[in-house]
Amino acid sequence: MNLLSGHARLAGVFGHPITHSRSPRLHGFWLQRYGIDGAYIPLGVAPSGFAAAVRALVDLGFRGANVTIPHKLAAFEICDAVAPFARRAGAVNTLIFRDGRIEGSNTDGFGFLESIREAAPGWRADAGPAVLLGAGGAARAIAAALLDAGAPRVTLVNRTAAKAEALARDLGGPIHVADRPSLEDAALLVNTTSLGMQGQPGLEVDLAPLPASAVVADIVYVPLETRLLAAARARGLVAVDGLGMLLHQARPGFEAWFGVAPQVDQALRDVVAADIPKRDGA
Repeated sequence: MNLLSGHARLAGVFGHPITHSRSPRLHGFWLQRYGIDGAYIPLGVAPSGFAAAVRALVDLGFRGANVTIPHKLAAFEICDAVAPFARRAGAVNTLIFRDGRIEGSNTDGFGFLESIREAAPGWRADAGPAVLLGAGGAARAIAAALLDAGAPRVTLVNRTAAKAEALARDLGGPIHVADRPSLEDAALLVNTTSLGMQGQPGLEVDLAPLPASAVVADIVYVPLETRLLAAARARGLVAVDGLGMLLHQARPGFEAWFGVAPQVDQALRDVVAADIPKRDGA
């Protein structure tokens, strides 16, 4: 029984913890901008209660939800249907509820590509090889998106080679594993690890070998300018912070739940980034 029939459209975000999430601020901005009668609610749920909580939202008439740490794999398992890219990425970050069914998708790869295209107009995935630092869930989604977009080669550099090799086997295609970044012909360098995040050690990479046309991206957005991005800007390279990925990955879910294709612009960025340090120590 739909307990909220005729009421505001509702969606939310699952996480544990959830207080750090900027998604409510992000979606709240869009709801206000587009005059939508709706709400987007933070849902702090422990792993043991995740499946029951999702099914409760379906019964309550929610349109869907985002999923963040540590629930992305559990979300994959609970879905009645999983979009092809989410199946390839092995994780779900967006749930859509339709007619009592749970549909799952993964918008992280889309969000990453859109953030690069926004920051570097004219950028193309097929412009040259990409080097990814890390081999976790974010690396999996980004690598899959780059390969699907035509990247001629993706190289994974990870502390644990076995994990990177398993990811490369899963994805297939022109994806390789190396013990150190080889940047001489790289068109794109991406940090997908937590190194450089506030409270974490900084990431030290010699960017001197990178071509002058290369793009350097960091999925970390606290602070907005990590040590890696500062080094890239010092070399005159295009540097892309992690906030754009967060903003763009939210677009498909918002459109599915609330019926409007939202725009990412400076006003949204300013609201979401209002209390984020601009750089280490700032």
